[in-house]
Amino acid sequence: MAKALIGYLNSDLRTPHPLVVDNARLRARVQELEALVLTLKQENDALVAQAAEHVESHIQEMQPA
Repeated sequence: MAKALIGYLNSDLRTPHPLVVDNARLRARVQELEALVLTLKQENDALVAQAAEHVESHIQEMQPA
């Protein structure tokens, strides 16, 4: 009966538990998404700066001479 319980509890340490594998996969995906967010923030900041320069140049063109 003890062997049946050990098999039932899935205590074989040679293979990782499915939750451990899933957790590692999810952690890796979170790291990928965090890197993507950082890249998008940098691109957004560059675009905001470019738009501000564009608006500023148009305002200066509209000033009376």
